[in-house]
Amino acid sequence: MRKNDRGSEGTKPRKKSKALGHIVRIFAAFLGLAVGFSLYWIYIFGGTFVAVPIVSQEDYSTLAVEESGSMTGGDVTSAWADGGHTRLYYDPSHPIIEVEQKDPDVENILVFGIDSRGTDDYDCRTDSIMVLSINKRANSVKLISLMRDTGVYMGDTEDSMGSKLNKLNSAYHFGGVGLMINTINVTFGLDIQRFVMFDFGSAASMIDLCGGVDIEVKPEELSYANKYLDEMYKLDGNTSPHLTMGGLQTLDGHQAVAWTRIRYLDSDFVRASRQRTVAISLMKKVNGMSYARKLQLLNDSAGVFETNMKSVDIMRVALSCFECLGNLEEKRIPEDGLFEVQNDPWMMKIDFAAQKQSLSEYIWSN
Repeated sequence: MRKNDRGSEGTKPRKKSKALGHIVRIFAAFLGLAVGFSLYWIYIFGGTFVAVPIVSQEDYSTLAVEESGSMTGGDVTSAWADGGHTRLYYDPSHPIIEVEQKDPDVENILVFGIDSRGTDDYDCRTDSIMVLSINKRANSVKLISLMRDTGVYMGDTEDSMGSKLNKLNSAYHFGGVGLMINTINVTFGLDIQRFVMFDFGSAASMIDLCGGVDIEVKPEELSYANKYLDEMYKLDGNTSPHLTMGGLQTLDGHQAVAWTRIRYLDSDFVRASRQRTVAISLMKKVNGMSYARKLQLLNDSAGVFETNMKSVDIMRVALSCFECLGNLEEKRIPEDGLFEVQNDPWMMKIDFAAQKQSLSEYIWSN
């Protein structure tokens, strides 16, 4: 009787051991999946990250002036026709100045396109400047165009601002991504620290990876869009066909980029609106994809664009943006009534104080 009791009691440790073994194996499996998933994302975005220095105001004041240079995270050794893209222009004399995020629920990211004519034409001007503002508390996304011909005083800090007005699109040419972001932050009271950069070819490639964008093309826009397509043929040898009719249609990457470049038909204000239209159409198209398709897209887009966002930043921003797309707004700066036109040279001279206050209320009021 005692022997049977001892035998029965002797099985308990073995049962506990088996249960513990199952728990350990399950935990190990989850840990393996987590590590594998993290490594996968790091692998995906390893080619897009550019470590542009962000320095404090104090460190900037003691910064030694260095020679200009450039940094990049993608393929710049190949020509556009072979899938290469223009490297980021970073001037060591103009690092990004650290600015404290004004609201933990509101993140502002600079998305800009450069007017490059080849992979070596890196110290060029910006062709498109937009701020993507994501408000997690209000569950909203705001896409704001900063007009490239806006007259600004350039400088990294308020004390270093120049005394002569220059067009905003020249900031990148004079001091790279750092001078551009710093000038925008000081001029408009923003807190931008992260950016995404495209050239003509990489913007077209990104759109093609998404299967094109659906755009309502006006008949009077056709000849202008085709003119820019012809120009892009010479630059990268693409084979995108001319647009032949108006109406709602799916544009491939080069067609869409050519359409956004139309300026002389109407105005630069409408041109900026076309840029926002393509960006919004692209975001909505990606949002409608399956989770597996989104993962594939992120994998395929590695190295296509330049950014200082790491993999974890890209994941976080993408998820936040998709969650807020149901409440999407768009705007352009300067606003009507807050600028006057200077004809020689042509630029928009803004009411800085009024525009800064208006933009601040627009971004952070809710």
